[in-house]
Amino acid sequence: MRFETDAIHAGQEPDPTTGAVTTPIHATSTYAQVAPGVHSGYEYSRTDNPTRRALETALATLEGARDGGAVATASGMAAVALVGYLMKPGDHLILSDDAYGGTFRFFAKVLAEQGVEWSAVDMTRVEAVQETINDRTRLVWVETPTNPLLRLVDLTSVVETAHRVGALVAVDNTFSTPYLQRPFSYGADLVIHSTTKYLGGHSDVVGGAVITRDSDLLERLRFLQNSAGPVPGPFDAWLTLRGIKTLAVRMERHCDNAETVAAFLTGRDEVADVLYPGLEAHPQHDLATRQMSRFGGMVSFRAKGGTDAARRIASATRIFTLAESLGGVESLIEVPASMTHLSVAGTSLEVPGDLIRLSVGIEHVDDLLDDLAAALRF
Repeated sequence: MRFETDAIHAGQEPDPTTGAVTTPIHATSTYAQVAPGVHSGYEYSRTDNPTRRALETALATLEGARDGGAVATASGMAAVALVGYLMKPGDHLILSDDAYGGTFRFFAKVLAEQGVEWSAVDMTRVEAVQETINDRTRLVWVETPTNPLLRLVDLTSVVETAHRVGALVAVDNTFSTPYLQRPFSYGADLVIHSTTKYLGGHSDVVGGAVITRDSDLLERLRFLQNSAGPVPGPFDAWLTLRGIKTLAVRMERHCDNAETVAAFLTGRDEVADVLYPGLEAHPQHDLATRQMSRFGGMVSFRAKGGTDAARRIASATRIFTLAESLGGVESLIEVPASMTHLSVAGTSLEVPGDLIRLSVGIEHVDDLLDDLAAALRF
């Protein structure tokens, strides 16, 4: 079936007991057994839950991992941590030098304390990955587009490089969603989402997911999740499922609005540079065209006047809400250096203070343009 149909129906058949069209919220911690150790497939909700399983089926289907599966987690960072549990002391990992601050913090300040080594490189240059990878590299962590500089990574080249030494490639697909980009098509081993963002889509739930096509890797991830316990509750899973149903139509509007906003900002005197893969001036526009079906709802730009100007503009909008996170129906604005990426200050991943990141929502685009124009003049 096509994407829009799978988003509504995969893992979400009518309830066999009642006929309910919407997946029920199975708010239970435990399940009756017919005899000691004999059950219907569910025994305890940390291990599994029917609502969570419906979400995992939908996620795996949308990412093209029917032969594998998904593991839904309590947050995007719980998904990152679950992948981190695959590493052991002495292992080495590579990540982008403009990765999300929370991901960097986990790798550099949590896993590093457990003896895992890491390197941050400019992944827009596959040569940088080739120069850094070694026989102890077990994981290459990719964001494309990156957060918040919206750089593109050539998935085919990075996957080929990683697989030569037996390393896994994990792709954070949060910005693109499976509607715009399918990392498994390029050979990725793992796809990660903060389902808090576009998949949930309404800023009312926190969650994450790890998806794989490898059944052995899936079994290991499920063992680790059951052992460590980073599971979403059934209501969180249900909210995410509800959001996924409208993902395709929302992403079309996000993309439409973001393209218009990026073009508008490009012509403004108050703006030094606009970062959006859909602009022909973007240095990796051609790669984005090959790897993505459209260019997403995230736009970043640098303000003339430096950090003070960026903070002033971000504080002056009325429709764009000054807030962290992204991917909801409402438009958000932030200054990453002071907010989502504060944890990388003083490191090689430090974000420019004049950078503003927009999560462009699905409001009427003319209202968004009016709001930005007023803030830029403020």
